[in-house]
Amino acid sequence: MVVTAPDLKAFLLATPFFGGLSEPSLDLLMSMLAERRFDAGATVVSEGEPGRSMFIVQSGRLAVSKRTNAGVVIPISVLERGDFFGEMTLIEMQNRSATVVAEAPTLLYELTAKNLYACYKADIHAYVIVLQNINRELCRRLRRADERFAGHAAGSDN
Repeated sequence: MVVTAPDLKAFLLATPFFGGLSEPSLDLLMSMLAERRFDAGATVVSEGEPGRSMFIVQSGRLAVSKRTNAGVVIPISVLERGDFFGEMTLIEMQNRSATVVAEAPTLLYELTAKNLYACYKADIHAYVIVLQNINRELCRRLRRADERFAGHAAGSDN
């Protein structure tokens, strides 16, 4: 199902993924989004599976986790309105790095790698802005991970 909600544009512009896009560029990307709904408890993506799309959270709450080599599930983060995930598979073309499960009924917008490539072909400027936005978010996540790691290391020094 293609997304056409009238207030979708304002929502998307407020997310880190779509920030800075011109109206025509946003319209192009909006036309490429597919709406996906998940019930509470549904797995959206599983760690290790092939991934060729990313998701923007319109509503709901999702838990992100990773499994250790010993099989223990470690919670990584929680995603809510405006967050996005799955972008790593679009950049590095590797399998999913984590499992994402809906904790509540959830509405997502999906952008496939194929559609992102179509954006590249149609509007290179929008494509560059989207990649910059993805990179900024990845840097924010890396900084948070560094802070958590440093906090754990400092805690073990005491």
